[in-house]
Amino acid sequence: MAKTIIPIGPYHPLQEEPEFFILTVEGETVVDIDLRIGYNHRGIEKLCEQQTYDQVTFVVERVCGICSTSHPFAYTQAVEDILSIEAPPRAQYIRTIIAEGERLHSHLLWLGLAGHFLGYNTIFMWAWKLREEILDVMEILSGNRNNYAMFKVGGVLRDIKKEDIPTVQKKVDSIVPTLKKLRSAVMDDPVLHARTKGIGVLSREAAIDYCAVGPTARASGVARDIRKNSPYGVYDQVDWNMVVTENGDVFDKVLVRLGEMFESVKIITACLSQLPEGEIDCHITEVPPGEGIGHIEAPRGECFHYVRSDGTNRPERHKIRAPTFMNLPTFKKTVIGGKIPDTVITLAAIDPCYCCTERMTVQDLKGQKLYTGEDLIRLSQEKTDQIIAEMRR
Repeated sequence: MAKTIIPIGPYHPLQEEPEFFILTVEGETVVDIDLRIGYNHRGIEKLCEQQTYDQVTFVVERVCGICSTSHPFAYTQAVEDILSIEAPPRAQYIRTIIAEGERLHSHLLWLGLAGHFLGYNTIFMWAWKLREEILDVMEILSGNRNNYAMFKVGGVLRDIKKEDIPTVQKKVDSIVPTLKKLRSAVMDDPVLHARTKGIGVLSREAAIDYCAVGPTARASGVARDIRKNSPYGVYDQVDWNMVVTENGDVFDKVLVRLGEMFESVKIITACLSQLPEGEIDCHITEVPPGEGIGHIEAPRGECFHYVRSDGTNRPERHKIRAPTFMNLPTFKKTVIGGKIPDTVITLAAIDPCYCCTERMTVQDLKGQKLYTGEDLIRLSQEKTDQIIAEMRR
């Protein structure tokens, strides 16, 4: 049978960010795929090295709107590792509450999009309506619905008011019935089962070989969660369970995220009830020379930050490894052998975030000139003019 090439991207109506996949198919079956990313030239790491330590917290918060707690959490941990300090207990509880609120927000957003990709728009509307309740909670706690601006090196910027706790708890409790309804819809619908069970299977061995992280790994039976394996915040001081399934298909990735939302509700409730009195900030004034790392369990998996200090008020080096960097290679393993209509939902099942993954800057071949955004636009326009001129000859 003849092979056909099907390009998806770099701009595609079903993908929220630019990426390029070249499918090689025989009939309806995918036999090979070429993954190409690198369309987000933002140079975040280089930009961070030009900011003060406090300013970097706000820069990494904008790496991704849905991960706007994950990156500041890992970054502040890395700098605190250099300082050999921990944030005060009350700050640790507040950090954990904000992180789990973001997990609920992220998983609900993903669940709604997954329903939309499958043509199940009832789930899409239920999930996104529920997500609004969580965004309301985050607004009460931080003043913002996204980019919460809560983190700083040595603690948090904003305390939780005692009078806000009952309102927050009431809103968190109110989402549980709808979460149960969503879980029932997923568990009972035969069409959804047909579209997700046995689709995009990542075996436990492959998940380990590819170093998959987060729900992508846990859906394949790999019991790995930074919150359990290397506790931070107050995850070792509250009761919650790691959600692990065995089949590794799209359906199990849905189940893992659904289960984690119930666990996030438990964690937030426990943190609010156990919230101690005290300071929320260590009041750091300078950072000594040294190296530090911070890693946390973002909604998509392990988020890792490395910071090196030379004793000035700016990091000498800042390196970020987002979970999608580890999970995206598994797409090649799971999509080959599948059908064309299953390609997009198989990709969506890892919940990819390309703006989190790509940190590149663009230099000339000798590494001497660092191109700005304006330079890239100019070069693109010149190349377009060159192609048009050649076509007209």
